[in-house]
Amino acid sequence: MISTFAVAFALLASSVSAGKGGLAWPYYNSPLDPSVFNTGSGNTVAIYDWETYAPPSANGDGGLGFIGTQRCTDCDSSPIGELAARQAAQGWATLFTLNEPDLNGISPGDAASWYQTNVNAIQSTKKAFPSITSSTDAGKGLDWLAQFFTACGGSCSGDYVNLHWYGTAYSDFQSHVESAHSKFGDYKIVISEFALTGASQADQVAFFKQAIEWLNGQDYVELFFPFPATSPSLLSANDAAAASYVGTGSCLFNDDGSASAVGELLL
Repeated sequence: MISTFAVAFALLASSVSAGKGGLAWPYYNSPLDPSVFNTGSGNTVAIYDWETYAPPSANGDGGLGFIGTQRCTDCDSSPIGELAARQAAQGWATLFTLNEPDLNGISPGDAASWYQTNVNAIQSTKKAFPSITSSTDAGKGLDWLAQFFTACGGSCSGDYVNLHWYGTAYSDFQSHVESAHSKFGDYKIVISEFALTGASQADQVAFFKQAIEWLNGQDYVELFFPFPATSPSLLSANDAAAASYVGTGSCLFNDDGSASAVGELLL
């Protein structure tokens, strides 16, 4: 029998040639089925849920490669003391770490110390450095990440720079990703959240068409995750802040559980 680890590793290891798309899967998504996007085309290969527990859904991970995420330094849902055991048990091929520490009051120095203590020791998996926002404020975004690498002093073991981006224009998105590549070119890039803010579904479709075509053509981009992989009704009911900020036009699912107009771009 092929192990879950082998399946996940094969899916993610082939992501450049077979596809780079992924699902950013909220905790409240249990009625939805991620296998809707596992069509055999290989365009969608990964799923994560901001946690180190398996995705809550009607069909587990839907046959996609699950990426464990230690989103916080230590939290009830993803205890840092269980990180190694959960990785070993679930066989993640990739690990994401710290969700937007530049907005959550975690200094680059503290993050570097935490990373060296808790993440360096995780073996047999590729690792993404903490995900940072697209803020251009001093001490945030790419500036925070530069300070993190300085604090690491070359002693943080990792493979990917992890970007989040929200904005109003495709050109700004492309410029941001290119800037990250210019600054941190020793590492490949994953974009684990991105969408236009407050845009209609038609505008989101136009944006993602451009973005996905371009991202697929960049060999330094490993994976990308349009935000969010849920339905308009579930987003509105469970995350009013996100629904207000991003809108529901970028949701990858329709309320009936089928792929939305944006979601179809990942099929």
